[in-house]
Amino acid sequence: MKAKAITHPASHDHGAASTQALAQAQLREAGVRVTQARVNVLGALLETRSAASHQDIQDRFADMDRVTLYRALDCLTEAGLAHKISSDDRIFRYSVGADHGEHGLHDHAHGKQHQHGHFKCTRCARVFCLDGSDGSEFLNTVLADDGRQRPPAAQLQNALRKTLGRGFQSHEVELTIKGWCADCAD
Repeated sequence: MKAKAITHPASHDHGAASTQALAQAQLREAGVRVTQARVNVLGALLETRSAASHQDIQDRFADMDRVTLYRALDCLTEAGLAHKISSDDRIFRYSVGADHGEHGLHDHAHGKQHQHGHFKCTRCARVFCLDGSDGSEFLNTVLADDGRQRPPAAQLQNALRKTLGRGFQSHEVELTIKGWCADCAD
């Protein structure tokens, strides 16, 4: 079943069209077959500032069946166009990020995994990526510069070895800061 595009007010038509065009271009660049469902889902992720749950996206595309949505999300995640964020509330959220590619993703056990931090609002449950969309590199600013200019994952691995000793090898890093987002803190 093909997903129908969301109808936007006239003032948003240009923005929606450019988001759809950007989504199509990113899919082509990633070598992924362009389908309307993938374009719609990627476009929705590109338009949102915080990470979106499957239900958030389902609410936006009422005509898209759940299986098609899950397949689109899986495809975008496998292609490195989005990443899946696990949370303590057992709800996966999805986000796009400008840090995909050489900085943020690496192959691991037949998949890709992002290596950056998140901020989760404990009031509204929204999740925000700390690296990527605005060009900031949160982990780089937090980790001490040892003069070697190593990527954050390497710096964290070094800290792990210093703390626990030789032989410990990380394969996944999750950093989540919890607090109140700007909307909830008021």
